[in-house]
Amino acid sequence: MDIFQKCYDFRDADEVKQAGLYSYFRMISSAQEPVVMMNGREVVMLGSNNYLGLTNHPEVKKAAQEAVAKYGTGCAGSRFLNGTLDIHVQLEEKLAQFMRKEAALTFSTGFQVNLGTVSCLVERGDIVYLDKLDHACIIDGARLGFGTVVKYEHNDVADLDRRLSLKDPSRGALVVVDGVFSMEGDIVNLPGLVEVCQKHGARLMVDNAHGIGVLGEHGRGTAEHFGLEDKVDLIMGTFSKSLASVGGFIAGEERVINWIKHRARSLIFSAAPPPASVAAVLKAVEIIEREPERRAKLWENTAFMKRELANLGFDTGDSQTPVIPVVVGEDRLAFFMAKRLEEEGVFVNPVISPAVPPGRALLRTSYMATHTREHLERALAAFAKVGREVGLIP
Repeated sequence: MDIFQKCYDFRDADEVKQAGLYSYFRMISSAQEPVVMMNGREVVMLGSNNYLGLTNHPEVKKAAQEAVAKYGTGCAGSRFLNGTLDIHVQLEEKLAQFMRKEAALTFSTGFQVNLGTVSCLVERGDIVYLDKLDHACIIDGARLGFGTVVKYEHNDVADLDRRLSLKDPSRGALVVVDGVFSMEGDIVNLPGLVEVCQKHGARLMVDNAHGIGVLGEHGRGTAEHFGLEDKVDLIMGTFSKSLASVGGFIAGEERVINWIKHRARSLIFSAAPPPASVAAVLKAVEIIEREPERRAKLWENTAFMKRELANLGFDTGDSQTPVIPVVVGEDRLAFFMAKRLEEEGVFVNPVISPAVPPGRALLRTSYMATHTREHLERALAAFAKVGREVGLIP
């Protein structure tokens, strides 16, 4: 058997393309703004994680440009060897201070944070507990570790409690969960999770990718939102959402971060984050701290769209964040509606199984502080038109 045979037999994407409904790897020829250019025309962007609108901010771009002028375009090695610049250390100190933790460690991508952190902490004899809707990078990190992987029902604290109660007390336990679930926009039941973890002596790690800059009085994410920052052992964050760059970090106790620093293979064997990315994040954190009005505007836009989509008759699930799903049911309908909305001048992301349960395909929409009411009303008009065309709303 040729190992490539599975590649030759793969036809799923081809069939969707032939039907004219392929909605992945679409080309954008402008910055990630509320309106983007696609194929020479303007499209309202409802598919970006640029929650605070900082990816095209003049100060962020200037910081990146100045870093390139000083340090060049790359580090030519891993953080472990020759790739640590003074601005890497400055950023880690800033992130630790911002997140109210003893120490922080940066990685080249958010995916690598979870891949390296979870796999190096969960050794033979340990158990890692995952929410069934955890992000793929958490799942892959757990698979790479040598411990046992146990999944519990989505956001079901009682199920986690039951599963932890079956654990041998001599085995170490780590619970890893998304702070905001990225497809449907619901928030983890962190108070319940903290209580159960303390009851069973389990450590808790929260992936704050979609929470930083969005949740909490100061934008520190899910733990701040619930007033539980001192109860979460490790907080992970990415730079590719509110922080306007690419990369990620893990923050926690200094001794734990030191272990990860010397054991996480995705850190040790990957090139360091490039200077431009690091400088952009430093500036983005500064803006988040000094401009809380951006977060207020983001939530104003979120409340407006959640209300108006529901008023039109759409099912927006249990979203509590600027990620608002429009549940459509069948996979093919999600592709069709995404294509029709693009034709009507609105960019959304179709999400199908296994990213969501079968029969619960959805259109993932997400919002920015920089969306104007006119942008949002244009999008609503397109949703109303397409939703009625397919019989999803009256």
